[in-house]
Amino acid sequence: MSGHGLSPLSGRTVLVTGATTGIGLETARQLAERGATVLLHGRTAEEARAAADLTPLADCWIDAPDRFLPALGTTFGQVTPWERMVYVQRMPPSSTPRLPWGVTVRRLTPEHAPALAELGTDAAWIHGTWGGPTALAASGLGWAALHKDRILAVACAYLLSSTHEDIACLTVPEHRREHLALACVAALCTDIAARGHTASWSCSRDNRPSRLLAWTAGFRLEREYVHYVTGSPARHDHLTA
Repeated sequence: MSGHGLSPLSGRTVLVTGATTGIGLETARQLAERGATVLLHGRTAEEARAAADLTPLADCWIDAPDRFLPALGTTFGQVTPWERMVYVQRMPPSSTPRLPWGVTVRRLTPEHAPALAELGTDAAWIHGTWGGPTALAASGLGWAALHKDRILAVACAYLLSSTHEDIACLTVPEHRREHLALACVAALCTDIAARGHTASWSCSRDNRPSRLLAWTAGFRLEREYVHYVTGSPARHDHLTA
């Protein structure tokens, strides 16, 4: 998936073919250094084992075939599997949420940038792929549940491709269980369909609240995969810089 052209590569996923040597390996390194999730692809197990210097991919998320695991295990002191699930919207939401009194769901506009920023650092990931709250607010690709000028929940297109929009959402802690995220997601998905795109949803396997919200919003499981989270490079004399 490509990003929005508004930020570095944080939050973006890139497939690199021939990632074991030469230009492919160098490309993977540079993408990882800029914050991308790198998908490694090598044609054979021998090529994967030959990728001796993957150290620039430290502290990254990597999606790679099993044949890369020996090289990753040798290069990094810790490689943690992270099971992920991808959903695609197949039907409308199973219910229409009733909003609390005084709360409205509206498309984000540039005037909402300060309210997005006021969500705080713990919520900053929601606009991370856009490069900040100002860019997300101006994108036209986000919806929020607002009470007066305060954002209580927000849903937005987090990653974009030519056919799909992967969405993200959050609710401020004191207003959870009020179905505000569902209302925002429903509005966003209607918007995505009107653009001729397909709404997708990705989350970790152990994130049960996210999975339940996706199901209620009409998403159904498309596939499962594993990201490997790399740690710091291991200290081995045979590894070269």
